[in-house]
Amino acid sequence: MPFNSTEYLIFLSIVLACYFLVNSKCRWIILLVASYFFYVYSEPIYIILILFSTVTTYLGSQKIISSEGLKKKFWLFFVLFSNIGLLFIFKYLDLFLRFVKIIIPSFGIPSFYNIHNITLPIGISFYTFQAISYCLDIYNKKYIPEKQFSKFALYISFFPKLLAGPIERADNLLPQFNNLPTINLNAVLNGVKRILWGLFKKIVIADKLALIVDLVYGNPYGNNGFTFLLTTYIFAFQIYCDFSGYCDIAIGTAQLFGYRLSENFQKPYLATSIADFWKRWHITLMSWFKDYIYIPLGGNTVSTYRWYRNIMIVFLVSGLWHGASLNFVIWGAIHGLFYVSGVMTANVREYIAEKIGLNKYDKLHKLIKTIVTFNLVSLGWIFFRANNLTSATYIIKTIMSDMFSLADLIPNDTYNLWSIFKIQGISQLELITYLLLLIFFFLNETFDWIERYYYKADINHVTIKELCLLNIIICSLLFLGDIGGKSFIYFIF
Repeated sequence: MPFNSTEYLIFLSIVLACYFLVNSKCRWIILLVASYFFYVYSEPIYIILILFSTVTTYLGSQKIISSEGLKKKFWLFFVLFSNIGLLFIFKYLDLFLRFVKIIIPSFGIPSFYNIHNITLPIGISFYTFQAISYCLDIYNKKYIPEKQFSKFALYISFFPKLLAGPIERADNLLPQFNNLPTINLNAVLNGVKRILWGLFKKIVIADKLALIVDLVYGNPYGNNGFTFLLTTYIFAFQIYCDFSGYCDIAIGTAQLFGYRLSENFQKPYLATSIADFWKRWHITLMSWFKDYIYIPLGGNTVSTYRWYRNIMIVFLVSGLWHGASLNFVIWGAIHGLFYVSGVMTANVREYIAEKIGLNKYDKLHKLIKTIVTFNLVSLGWIFFRANNLTSATYIIKTIMSDMFSLADLIPNDTYNLWSIFKIQGISQLELITYLLLLIFFFLNETFDWIERYYYKADINHVTIKELCLLNIIICSLLFLGDIGGKSFIYFIF
């Protein structure tokens, strides 16, 4: 049941009505029932998996807190094995079998494995990571386990964040379920507005940009360097609007019920380095990797070499988390190398900036670093979006070979991109409107209009600026949006 569907709007309306009709002490039960219905509606058979993860994690955590020594470690291993096993079977088994099929013949042993494509259960990467972090925190005595199974089940399955995050920690969400939520008209209004802004980013911006990206990346051969370069930049904003749009809807939905989910994005394309980018992009995932992989490996308290190794491990695991293919591993490795290179060359770059006098112009210096960072991130997106490694390599080679002739390619290729819109049935008036909305989106990202005049408004003091923003968003959704169009990109992870 995607957030950008009519079914979800109907579902949310019914759940909200039931939620406010029952006694406040029983409202969490409505959310639990709604969450399981939400997941069953999406994939009925895979309800078994989320129940398995929930039951094993709940029982294992109870045993961990009451055990010592080897028994305590055994129950920790039991929970980790159960959740990682689910991920491995449904996400990485096919990759593993392909690897075995390649390796075994090299030793002269006949291969007898039949490789099957297993459908990835929606949300499995997110709820298993929540279960793992919960178990590890219990083991490390950060807090005591939740005694009430049904409330723990709600923590794992809470429907706004179930399919694509944010990846919530128990110390943020579980206490909210154990206390009566505070709900007021301002919170509800701001929740609705955040949902509308998320829908705007998804179905007005991301889905329209996808028309170009899908056509070019879907059949890359025959396109030139300018087409690939521009389409890659377009994809950078498509994936941002798609994923952050989902998170806005999730956070806004939770707010309607009086709950607070973690922020997952903080203007990542305004980052001034790769390290800064990963403090702003998919914040809850990188926080998870930091706490449960990076710090246990020693973090930055070890030798320089081992620190670089730790960073590379985190980014390689991050790439593998996003998908069981070489493309994603390379994408993660690229970001790891960019991160390490940025740290290694920081003093040299600052020295050069000082020598040429760039440090005297702080805003210009920051702008240059932002542009460089955005281009490095965009280069990585090629491996993230390409259908396979062959396509990614072809795209990069074409961009590099055409780099010195882009001035000749731009006029003709601009016409070709306009032809792509015509192929997709988009009129010239619609295209102009989309471009104006893109400008509106970019200005908001730069000047925080939504944050200042839209999210935090008081229902008793509605400003002209807020009304203007609200009208732009609602009108664009009504006349340009396609409810029930494309699914969210991060559903496949």
